[in-house]
This record gives sequence, C-alpha cells and structure tokens, in this order.
Amino acid sequence: MCRVVITGMGVVSPVGNDIETFWKNITNGVCGIDRIKRFDASGLKVNLDAEVKAFDPKKVYDTVQEIRKSDLYMQYAMAASKQAVEKSGILESNLDKERFGVYIGSGIGGISSTLRETRKLDEKGPEMVSPFFVPMMISNMASGSVSIRFGAKGPTLPIVTACATSTHCIGEAYRTIKHGYADAILAGGSEASINELAMAGFINCQALNLSDEPSEGSLPFDKRRGGFVMGEGAGVLMLEEYEHAKARGAEIIAEVVGYSNTSDAYHITAPDPEGDGAVRAIKSVCEEAGIEPGDDIYVNAHGTGTHLNDAMETKALKKVFGEKAYDLHISSTKSMTGHMMGATGAVEAIASALALKDGIIPPTINYREKDDECDLDYTPNTAVKTDVKYAISSSLGFGGHNAVIALKRI
Repeated sequence: MCRVVITGMGVVSPVGNDIETFWKNITNGVCGIDRIKRFDASGLKVNLDAEVKAFDPKKVYDTVQEIRKSDLYMQYAMAASKQAVEKSGILESNLDKERFGVYIGSGIGGISSTLRETRKLDEKGPEMVSPFFVPMMISNMASGSVSIRFGAKGPTLPIVTACATSTHCIGEAYRTIKHGYADAILAGGSEASINELAMAGFINCQALNLSDEPSEGSLPFDKRRGGFVMGEGAGVLMLEEYEHAKARGAEIIAEVVGYSNTSDAYHITAPDPEGDGAVRAIKSVCEEAGIEPGDDIYVNAHGTGTHLNDAMETKALKKVFGEKAYDLHISSTKSMTGHMMGATGAVEAIASALALKDGIIPPTINYREKDDECDLDYTPNTAVKTDVKYAISSSLGFGGHNAVIALKRI
C-alpha cells in the first residue's frame, strides 16, 4: 500500500480567496457571514448568507469567452485548483499525466445557470437558452474542466453526496492513490448555490437559521442554534503518493491516513439521532489511521448549527472516544464560513491540515450558551495554540451520507 500526502491546497471562501488569507481569518475568528447581497432577498424569510467576496474570474481564465461558458461553481473550482497546482509545483516535474487525476464534486452543480436559463425560457422562448446551459449545469463539469485545463488524463470523476461530497472526493482519491491507480489527484469540491431558488428550498425544509444578525447566524453546538447559514466557494487539495512527492522534493503539508464511508439508511434529511452511521465512520477511520483515544486529536466537526446534527455528532464522539472525548480539541469552522455545501468538506480538510502544520486549533466563534447535549470542548471563540498529532474531519450529508477522513502531522 502507498502512503498519500498533501502537497498543495487552494481555496475560495467567504473568509478569503487564497490559503494565506483564509487561514489568517479562520485562526483570528473572522466571520464571513453577512446580510444577503447577491440578490433581493426581501421576499424570503432568511436574511443571512456567507458569500465569497471580491472574486475575479479574470485572474483564473485567459478569455472572457471561457468565463461565459462556466457556471460560478466551475469558476470557484478552477481558481482553487489553480492555487493547489501552483503550490504543489507538480507540473514542473516529470509528471505522467495518465496517472494524474481530478476528483472534484459538487452537491448541487450549476443551479444558478439553471435558474437563469429557465427564466430565459419562460420570458424569451427556447431559442434563447444558452447552448452552454447543459455543460454549465451538470455536476461533473468542474472536474472535467479542471482535467482539461491541466491535462490530467488519469482517474477523473465527481462525487455527489450533498454536504459530504468533497470529503468523499478526498477519501476516494486517497484510496485510488493508496492502491496504486494514480500518482496524484486534485481532490475537493465546489458550490455556488446562493440564489432565490436554493434558499427558498432550504428555508421550506426548515434547515436555515432565520436570524438577521450575522453574529447569531451560524452557532454550532451553542444552545441558541437554529439552523445553518448558506455558504459557497471551493476547496481543492493536491493528493500525491509519498515517494512520488519525495522524489521531486515537494513540500509535504500533511499525510492522509484514513477514510471511511457509511450510510445512516434512516431519513432523507435528518441524521440518525443515535449517530450509528457517524459512529461507525469515525471508528473505522481511527482504526485505519491507528488513532487511539488518548492521542492528541483535533476534530473539525461537521457542526452545522442545527439542533439534531450537533447533538448527534457530540453523542457519536462520546461513543467512540468515551471519557477521552472530553480531551478532544473540537471546532466547527462553519461558524465563520457558513455551510459551503459540496465544498465544505474540502475547505475543512484544508483547515485541518493547517491546524496540524501550524499547531493552531481554529475556534468556534459566537459561542455563548452551553447546551447540556453538547458538553465537549468546542474551542469557543478563540484559537488555541497546541500541537496535535492527528486531525479528523467529518462531513454528514442529506440522504444519510457520512464521510470522515484522518490526517497526520508530518
């Protein structure tokens, strides 16, 4: 079996569009949540979102035509991939492109293109629908366009598992390299679903927080929590076989040492309240990674700020780690980024890798009221400087999809 390491990362997020800015803001507890500016939300019950700021696709694409043919979720994915490729330096090496792949998913795909082209159909007729509508709408096109851009001819696919999408992408890419099918894979996810249609859908299934105060929008593990805040962006990691990375002198950020994939088989939106699927996923990843309950561990929790998720996730950690659960360093970076849907797992994997590298546990901000159901150490409000050996990042998606990865400090 091959070892798998991270040699490059890229991010587009509500708190920064490059790794340095993102990490500085995450460790300083900067909130990326604000009132909705993307569209007129006066007809909706929801007031808050976590939008990407100051994103310029002209810095990513060579021509305006390329931008026009790309949904925003594709643009975010391309920007994050470009950063990861450049950081890794892999294209400057003697890379076999037939062993270089792309696993970038999206939970929803080009929903803004769908909304825009539907309006054109209704208002102007079928002749006015863009000939690029289908490739802008389908969820595999971020992966496909990134593959084309960088000449990646190896294993390439998207995964669609709602909020667990990009953690599954990282995990499946890890297994592909581990078992010798590729030397390197760009892995992650992208989402750009901040629009009236998506927001209305999430409101009506009672998933979103209805507060109008940014500091009270995303409240993971806090007794006041009342739903998540819609975010957007992309996260992409360059996963590479260890000997391949070592031979070319690459900087290694962290090692991927475990991955698990389970299903609740319980409900289309609600998690199993007993956390059976999450428990099995966390136990499995710990077994593969060799993690023991007494180890120094950071957990980047799914932590959406919904009542059911946070209570269940806390219960699951207690079932796996017992009394040692109280020694875990836990946080939810969604308190700052909002819920980035199909991108969230990759962005949280990036935060986990940087926590290992720099010895800093990012905080769960705006935490004020303890809940008896959530009584672990969630790193409230202020980052903590401490070295940890392992990081566990979990993503739990609609449909009962559970994905957990484990990283190890190099």
